[in-house]
Amino acid sequence: MTDPEDGQGPLERLSRRDWIGVAKRTAKEFKEDNVQDWAASLTYYAVLSIFPGLIVLVSILGLLGQDAIGPLLDNVKSLTPGPVQELLQTGLANVQQHQGTAGVFAIGGLLLALWAASGYMGAFIRAANAIFDIREGRPFWKVTPLRVGLTLLLVVLMAASVLAVTFTGRLAEIAGGMLGLGPAAVTIWGIVKWPVLVLLATGMITLLYYAAPNVRQPGVRWLSPGSLLAVVAWVVVSAGFGLYVARFGSYNKTYGTLAAVVVFLIWLWLSNIVILTGAQLDAELQRGRRIADGESPAEPYVDPRDPPKEPEPEEGLDEAPAGRT
Repeated sequence: MTDPEDGQGPLERLSRRDWIGVAKRTAKEFKEDNVQDWAASLTYYAVLSIFPGLIVLVSILGLLGQDAIGPLLDNVKSLTPGPVQELLQTGLANVQQHQGTAGVFAIGGLLLALWAASGYMGAFIRAANAIFDIREGRPFWKVTPLRVGLTLLLVVLMAASVLAVTFTGRLAEIAGGMLGLGPAAVTIWGIVKWPVLVLLATGMITLLYYAAPNVRQPGVRWLSPGSLLAVVAWVVVSAGFGLYVARFGSYNKTYGTLAAVVVFLIWLWLSNIVILTGAQLDAELQRGRRIADGESPAEPYVDPRDPPKEPEPEEGLDEAPAGRT
């Protein structure tokens, strides 16, 4: 294969016909790579990490006072479908009512959340390798620090996202007063915080796309077509799914009191599908660039960071028996 710099050329190198080919292969590989199944695996680990994370979140917000939790609950309404709002609000409210207990178990909740998030990261690494059609070749002593490092970085970025959502309204005014900022700055922040959230989300997804697969890449690209697609599609899918549940869904009739849980799981599953679809698009763009350079589209079409070890041939099968051809 050529150097990855050649496979990472500008998007302008792809003609309209190349883009159509990329779109078709993305749809085809979406099915062949079992993206829906990988998304289900990621959803499992996401669920494990959410509620320990809520304990840690409320414990931290408790240090800022009760004014910090109200804005967070208000913004949950604007970011998630109806039943998901109810489930998360109930979880936050329950933890809030036991604030003292939450403080005692904050460290345990943090450890559980990090463990589950690390499991999510491990599943994402395997899914990314499947999407890029490349085998894992990195040894354990490389993959484990990668999982831990990515987990910690994503926790920091998610914490920054929570702070961006939380510091609004009255709390933003208090923080602005402490920093010596006037009402104008607080008003501007109320507008700017949403682009900041988009940038943070895009940064998290781009980081996953860059570091997770065993693919040699020339450098971090802070915005890729796949990460942009994932963010935009997530907003559209969340809004569309919320509208469907509110107007046409019959989950309450089918699942009764479990309706909110089922809707929450489906929403998480759809969110993970969107994230993996973005990775699929970036993978097929790399293949498209190789094809545009006159190379074969055969898999694997990317260079590995660490070449996978070839499996040992079974005894007696590595060569033809004597006297036979």
